[in-house]
Amino acid sequence: MTITVLLADDHAMFRSGLRAVLDTQPDLTCVAEAGDGAAAVEQVRLHRPDVAVLDVRMPKMDGLAATEAIVANTPTKVLVLTTYDHDEYLYRALRVGASGFLLKSLPPEEMVSAIKVAARGDALIDPSVTRRLAARFTDSIRPTDPSQERLTSREREVLLLVAEALSNAEIAERLTIGEETVKTHVSRVLAKLDLRDRVHAVVYAHRHGLVP
Repeated sequence: MTITVLLADDHAMFRSGLRAVLDTQPDLTCVAEAGDGAAAVEQVRLHRPDVAVLDVRMPKMDGLAATEAIVANTPTKVLVLTTYDHDEYLYRALRVGASGFLLKSLPPEEMVSAIKVAARGDALIDPSVTRRLAARFTDSIRPTDPSQERLTSREREVLLLVAEALSNAEIAERLTIGEETVKTHVSRVLAKLDLRDRVHAVVYAHRHGLVP
């Protein structure tokens, strides 16, 4: 199945370069481009791509506001790009529903991989920033964790692998189980721990010392 992508960045050269990379992938196709956030929202409405790749800083509407509008009104997954590794950008991007926050300096192959991960519905959580995220998400995560006692041994295993930023496919391979089974386990973990999404699951695991 071909993954459809929207690229939004106010630098035409960057868009052209990333599009050239996508064009080399048989399972990716760029269906639209935009030079500002407002245009990105409109292009997503028109084309309904699987994944939208948005720069943080764009005219008319920034990438974070555009992300919020896209996530609220379409099933499109959003990856937010920036040249700035700022905690505030990261926090806001994930808070409004982005599936990932990536630096523009990433190698092309990692950018392609990120798009594919987002299209599968997995969140991209870099383990190097989870501890920084934990402090910002404290208010939405309970300070005690008696609920984790309700997890089965398999669900606990899955939680720890989610905390390592593994995708469902990678977890399935690691545990030698089906990907649909992994999705079921992840859903049960989120429900039992009263967590909103995988982002909160990652932070939860770090906040409660479940990972080193």
